[in-house]
Amino acid sequence: MTIPTGFYNIIDFGAVSGGAELCTKAFFAAVEECRQHGGGTVYVPSGTFLTGPIELKSNVTLHLEAGSRVLFSDRIEDYPVREVRWEGTEGPGYMPMIYARAAQNICITGTGTIDGQGGFWWKSHLQRKLAHPRPRLLYFEDCSRILLEKVLLVNSPAWTVNPVRCRNITIDNISIVNPPNSPNTDGINPDSCKNVRISNCQVDVGDDCIAIKSGVENGKYLIPCENVCVTNCTLLHGHGGVVIGSEMSGGIRNIVISNCIFEGTDRGIRLKTRRGRGGTVCDIRVSNLIMKDVMCPIVMHQFYFCGEGGKEKKVRDRESYPVTAETPAFRSIHFNGITAVNAHAAAAFLYGLPEMPIEDITFDSISISMAENAVPGVPAMMDGVGETLKMGVFCANVKNISFNNVSVRGVEGPVYQLNSAEGVTFSNCRLDSYSQPALVKQETADSTFPLKTPFLCP
Repeated sequence: MTIPTGFYNIIDFGAVSGGAELCTKAFFAAVEECRQHGGGTVYVPSGTFLTGPIELKSNVTLHLEAGSRVLFSDRIEDYPVREVRWEGTEGPGYMPMIYARAAQNICITGTGTIDGQGGFWWKSHLQRKLAHPRPRLLYFEDCSRILLEKVLLVNSPAWTVNPVRCRNITIDNISIVNPPNSPNTDGINPDSCKNVRISNCQVDVGDDCIAIKSGVENGKYLIPCENVCVTNCTLLHGHGGVVIGSEMSGGIRNIVISNCIFEGTDRGIRLKTRRGRGGTVCDIRVSNLIMKDVMCPIVMHQFYFCGEGGKEKKVRDRESYPVTAETPAFRSIHFNGITAVNAHAAAAFLYGLPEMPIEDITFDSISISMAENAVPGVPAMMDGVGETLKMGVFCANVKNISFNNVSVRGVEGPVYQLNSAEGVTFSNCRLDSYSQPALVKQETADSTFPLKTPFLCP
């Protein structure tokens, strides 16, 4: 079938440039006319156009010309309430700003700007004045064949790009900029999606730059997120560069992260979950990364305490629990060719569950150096973990983990600390003359991280 190539300029449907007159009806009319003719391009010329939510339909391309700005209203009455997924569960939420449901062949292209005017939403959220979750800037549910290309996305009220249960997604050469202090303004969050390609993007946000998710245990749908490639991206200032979880109850698998630069993110690669979530994260390949001024380059843990249920005893308890369908698992995760300079809190932090250790992990050709003027930070958001400074590689409850050609420099204290670690191998690992020997310290009464088994690095 040939998709028609009609051209629908929003000016022809009554849109007025200047950013003062609401153009919601013009956008709706242009999309509807395009839909009725089988598809085509809704064209936004140069200028600033104020609007409420825009719902895209199958076979519709929204193209933003150079110099154009789609400016979204900051009046709450312009956003009807819809059922959406937010943080892993379905429920009422304010309609996303650009939205599609059960559509195919959706494109957003061009070098214009999409501005969510998030200031109103951030303030209202922090003051707890909102009855429902904030709108996402771009949100798609149950769609297939999505293309996002070249656009600049700024000031999102919450997560910026959030496809849910979608297939065949290409996100290429877009830029996302949200203020560093804006709450929950993640960059790109594929949730329970399949076949996702994220490439050549720059993401500078107030929360995780890219977060891969698959719902929570009490969500309506438990669908895996799988076959995701992240490559050639620059990730700045977020809480995490590329994050997996904590919503991972549907499982996350077949993920490739390569050829990226991280600068100023709190954590680099970050995996997080907790008891009760269930799900398995597996078959992850991370390679060819440069990190600079990152608090902790690599974090994996299973005691994440944020969100509903995060303060329950079972989440923080270090004792072993029976393995059930609610027990989350991390396994088959491989790191290769990573250079991190000016790290602050720790080189790496891995903390698995005693009943389900983090398993089958490799570190190959890794170089991590700590900053001379390091700033203390908390490597993992879990009970019992406070600020650290120039800590080396910490591992607890791990199984079958190997370190090959790993260099860790500038730490204060043991370079490797291992607790309840089984099947650990070292090959060609180097220590600098300023580090203390790689002997794991014994547990002490006031130890932040309880360690039981001393281990000597060969």
